[in-house]
This record gives sequence, C-alpha cells and structure tokens, in this order.
Amino acid sequence: MSRHSFIAILVLGGTAFAAAADISNVNGSIEVTAAQPAGNVSTVNGAIHVEDHAVIANASTVNGGITLGVAAAAQSLGTVNGAISVGSGSRIAGTVSTVNGSITLQRSADVSGHLGNVNGRIYLDGAHVGSGIETVSGVIEIGAHSRVEGGILVKHSCTEGFWNWLFPHRCEPSLVVIGPDAVVQGTLRFEHEVKLYVSTRARIGPVEVAKAIVYSGERPPV
Repeated sequence: MSRHSFIAILVLGGTAFAAAADISNVNGSIEVTAAQPAGNVSTVNGAIHVEDHAVIANASTVNGGITLGVAAAAQSLGTVNGAISVGSGSRIAGTVSTVNGSITLQRSADVSGHLGNVNGRIYLDGAHVGSGIETVSGVIEIGAHSRVEGGILVKHSCTEGFWNWLFPHRCEPSLVVIGPDAVVQGTLRFEHEVKLYVSTRARIGPVEVAKAIVYSGERPPV
C-alpha cells in the first residue's frame, strides 16, 4: 500500500471506516483479516491481531498485546499491559502507546503521530515516527536508517514526595541508542540520567541534560 493510497483511505475514510463494523469483546482475543475491514477494534482482556494488508480504525485493549501484520493500516493503537508490534510497511495515522510493554516498528513502518510508553523497550528498525517518542523508564533504540521527527523525551522516573525526601534514592539510568544513518529531528530531552549512545553516522538535534557517547560500527559497546 503506497502512502498516497493510505491517505486516500483516511480521507475517504469517513466512508471506509464508517462502512466497516466495530468489533468489541470483554474477554477474548480479536483477529482482523484483510477480507474483513473493521472500524474500532477493542477488548478488555485479550490480544488484538490485525493480519497483513488489513485496515482498521482504532485498536485498544487493557490486558493484551496488539500486532499489525505487513502493510496494514490503522488510525491509532493503544494498550495498558501489553506489547505492540507494527509490521513492515504498515502505517498508523495517529498515536501508538502502551503503559507496560514494548513497542516495535518493523522496517518501513510509519507512525505519523506520537509514540510512547512508560516501561518497556521501544525499537525502530528502519522505521519513521512523525511526532516524537516518549518514555519514563524504557529503553529506546532508534535502529539504523530510522527517522524520528519531534525529538525524544525521557521523563522523570523517581517517585516524589515525603518518603523520597526522607530516603533519597538514585534513579536508574535509561538506555537510549541512536543507530547508524538514523536521524532524530528535534530536542533529545532527559529528565533523569540516561546512557545515550550515538553512532558517528547518525544525525540528531540538541541534547538536554545528557552527554552523548559516540560510537562507530553497527552496535554500541553495551
């Protein structure tokens, strides 16, 4: 599916998504096939699997992962406890988010909106994010040939309040890796300590409250 055809689906999408029925469960997983376009897909306790070339509106669950196959399309993906995987060439018009879980974008996957979690690995394999990446204590790896617009934010992770004042503790540093030929446009802002590794072949924006460790080769020395 080309970028133009994906945009066409969303613009005509009043029609495409309106014509497609919503799918909803409380307990149980949901599978959407390419032959069965869907509107909003939601469950409480269960995973959501969108097969190759399938088109949906929004996918959401509470306890379960979300998987998009190859060249699939969606408006947004969100879960609370579960991983999210976006297949090669798939396109998300809005946001991708989870609280406790990893997020993986396979090669040429395109998320136009924001990407974020609280805990878990965020990995881009030659993928694109259009409106920034955010985590609290997760690991971020911007793999080779990936592109991020909107910068990166790692938020403060230590609990604040009386007990933290009485028994101060050190925040565990997060790991952030910017791989070869990757591009991050916008500010890389860190509200607690991070280990930031940047390839000599990468291009990044300004860095706040961290010092980049520059490395050569395909992988950082971690």
